[in-house]
Amino acid sequence: MKFALIIPDGCADEPQDALAGRTPLEAANIPAMDQIASLGCVGRALTVPESLPPGSDVGTMSLFGYDPLQFHTGRAPIEAAAQGIELGPNDWAIRCNFVTLDDGKMESFTAHQIPNDEGQELIELLQKEACGDSNWKFHAGVSYRNLLVYRSRDGEAPFSKNTTSTPPHDITDQPIEPHLPDGPGADELRTLMKRSQELFEDCEVNRRRAARGERPVSSIWLWGLGIRPNLEPFDSRFGKRGAVITAVDLLRGMARLVGWDVIEVPGATGYTDTDYAAKGQYAIDALSKVDLITVHVEATDEASHEGDASAKVKALEEIDQHIARPLHEFLQSQGDYRILITPDHPTFLRTKTHSHGLVPFASCGTGITPDSLTAYNEVVASQSDWQISGHEMMPWLLGAK
Repeated sequence: MKFALIIPDGCADEPQDALAGRTPLEAANIPAMDQIASLGCVGRALTVPESLPPGSDVGTMSLFGYDPLQFHTGRAPIEAAAQGIELGPNDWAIRCNFVTLDDGKMESFTAHQIPNDEGQELIELLQKEACGDSNWKFHAGVSYRNLLVYRSRDGEAPFSKNTTSTPPHDITDQPIEPHLPDGPGADELRTLMKRSQELFEDCEVNRRRAARGERPVSSIWLWGLGIRPNLEPFDSRFGKRGAVITAVDLLRGMARLVGWDVIEVPGATGYTDTDYAAKGQYAIDALSKVDLITVHVEATDEASHEGDASAKVKALEEIDQHIARPLHEFLQSQGDYRILITPDHPTFLRTKTHSHGLVPFASCGTGITPDSLTAYNEVVASQSDWQISGHEMMPWLLGAK
């Protein structure tokens, strides 16, 4: 049997005035997802426990079949795994965003989607000018997404579980002061953030951006810190070989931590301009080599962070046409299969940020008993009596229980 999991990141939402009182899932033309719902079952899942931050690190860990209450240690160590950065038992990884600030507020948590080459240049500047000892190392990522690693070097790190930080995408247009890192080691993080502001104020990258009429990169934002999680390999846990298609390091890292293949797709950007059709075709091709293919699409989440309802609807329609439809048709032609569609968490257009709460899912295939529900959206899912914890969905899908 072959299995497919499609994750339209953060697609769960609220009714929108801009969409005539409908959610983006309701407003979108998604016949392939609706077909999966009509052929199988619809329900709701709690992917992020209330005691943990509502983000893809927690939600994805749940969807991969690992209880985040047991295994989650932070977002950054997952992304470190994506970059092949090995963490020692006392090392800490810290997510490092490039951001644009305006009058003490978070104007852009992506520094307006800073290009990779400019990001690399700033990382080199930070490593040269901001790190005063051998414990710190900056690692360039994609666009605004980077990492900072603290190497304990047989000593103790200054951080602990009580060190708190706030994702910058959760405070768009809000004052940053109440959300700066706090707790053990926070002073060191704040010092680095302040130093970055001094370095960026008149750096070459910002001079070029100003000449092009673009907003500057104001600062780094440090958050999501943690130590390496200890995850049992997926094939040992479930007896299946998995692979993921994604454009973001977080999913790559989770995949590598559990032993999945990571399939790189040309044109996959992690934004609304991603090549949806290429993702769909690569997913089909991957099923000749693995039991389970997971296709993650960041575009729906990015549209929510920007408060763009029409872009979120369009992204859902692209996922439906170019990923859900061809992948489901291929699975149907091959014999026994199961397919599941679910976001990892809600991301509300109203707040432009991730949220706790139930997310709708739809699944069909061999051995899945159909219910009476015939569409995939939040309103239809609310009519279902079936609620499940996020980490229980994978074993259910694979038939482990």
